[in-house]
Amino acid sequence: MRTYGRTTDEFGNKTWVVVTTDANGFNDNVYLTTLAQVLKLNLGESPFFGNYGIPAHPSVVQQVFPDYYVQITQQQFAQYFASLIVSKASSPSPVYNINVITHYGAIPEIQIPV
Repeated sequence: MRTYGRTTDEFGNKTWVVVTTDANGFNDNVYLTTLAQVLKLNLGESPFFGNYGIPAHPSVVQQVFPDYYVQITQQQFAQYFASLIVSKASSPSPVYNINVITHYGAIPEIQIPV
């Protein structure tokens, strides 16, 4: 399995990298990358997965955090991890913390600005 994620180097240059199944056969990194991309995706933007994403534009216009859609996204991805919790960070801008326990026991903590 593979997906593509975007990374930024120390000079601010953005490049796409391939994220694939690791040597032990775990897809946790693939799904973490996909989860980060879905949280930045507008609802209905993907031609293949129209039910993925959050309504970012209406959230900005209405000044309401998209917590409901983030919760739905958490439910969609929870099956791929031993534990997945997506919670809102205490910030005036929409930033979400991703606390995950992978199948191989790693516990990365990630912040995703939406």
